[in-house]
Amino acid sequence: MARTRSAAKQARASLRRRAHNKAILHKLHTLERRFLDLVGAKKNEEAVAVLSQLFSALDKAAKTQVIHPNNASRKKSRMVARLKTPTV
Repeated sequence: MARTRSAAKQARASLRRRAHNKAILHKLHTLERRFLDLVGAKKNEEAVAVLSQLFSALDKAAKTQVIHPNNASRKKSRMVARLKTPTV
């Protein structure tokens, strides 16, 4: 438990940030799953549309330091490679 008023305020702010970051991560995971499902179903036109949304969300998350910029870059690279790879 926080001892001072400033520590209590910091604890409240930390909880707000945690909830906000968790929502962003959930959105990223949902977009990634939707993209992978579309690629698996060979619906490339729809997958490209979701990919642009995913890129935007990854860039915003990296910009606000929810995820590391290298993590966003790595995910983007792997998603494009997944889209270009022909499925058997």
